[in-house]
Amino acid sequence: MLDHADDIHPLFHGAPKTTEFKKLRKRIVQNVREAVEQYGMVEEGAKWLVCLSGGKDSYTLLAVLHELKWRGLLPVDFLACNLDQGQPGFPATVLPEFLEKMQVPHRIEYQDTYSIVVDKVPQGRTYCALCSRLRRGNLYRIAREEGCSAVVLGHHRDDILETFFMNLFHGGRLATMPPKLVNEEGDLFVYRPLAHVAEADCDRFARAMNYPIIPCDLCGSQDGLQRQQVKQILDGWEKNSPGRRQVMFRALMNVRPSHMLDPGLFDFAGLMRDMESPNSLKNPEPR
Repeated sequence: MLDHADDIHPLFHGAPKTTEFKKLRKRIVQNVREAVEQYGMVEEGAKWLVCLSGGKDSYTLLAVLHELKWRGLLPVDFLACNLDQGQPGFPATVLPEFLEKMQVPHRIEYQDTYSIVVDKVPQGRTYCALCSRLRRGNLYRIAREEGCSAVVLGHHRDDILETFFMNLFHGGRLATMPPKLVNEEGDLFVYRPLAHVAEADCDRFARAMNYPIIPCDLCGSQDGLQRQQVKQILDGWEKNSPGRRQVMFRALMNVRPSHMLDPGLFDFAGLMRDMESPNSLKNPEPR
């Protein structure tokens, strides 16, 4: 690791010197590097719009991407971006001051999507879906304006698992957040480099670095969210069987279409026996 003050990005200045933190940092960096390579995220000379909410995940994402670039392992340029959605009480100066101090190129965009969400979503319903669509549309626009080829999000392993189970329980489909996709217009990649990183590691890392974490109060204050319910289920499974989350995550990387039930993924109707096999029935009994 880069441990000398002269050789390190400002995002890592003041990092704890403990063995525990060094192991944590190394694990996160390795997880991100693995995802970047495994899912083919690198386009040499590309420019990424790295989206920051001010939460623990996006701070971790920003720091680790800069470390990989600093070490010559990620030959792309970054533009950090925060979309201020007009939430009442949002501390609008925190991220600009932090990014200036950390010498990170950035763009702060103000768009009052909060008022739209509150106006359009019926009382008692969750804001997440509409809020996400409005935010994503603005981020795509900003990426195009800044000449970026990819929008980079801070979703981690646990987000991906929770989304899978939400789709399973409530959506009637097996699907989740992919680590890499192309937007509907076909002109931008969407990357999730934290796909292999545990939420707990993001939390420990951001807090150890004392980054100024901004909570999301728009939907986090609503009770009974499906994601919160799924998270509680996963927490219970993990408590009773430590390591369960990682086992389930590996399952998402080990899909066997022939052992599922989707005829669109596997040609069950066209599946034929090998009539030349010595084990095939030569003289089947009449019905």
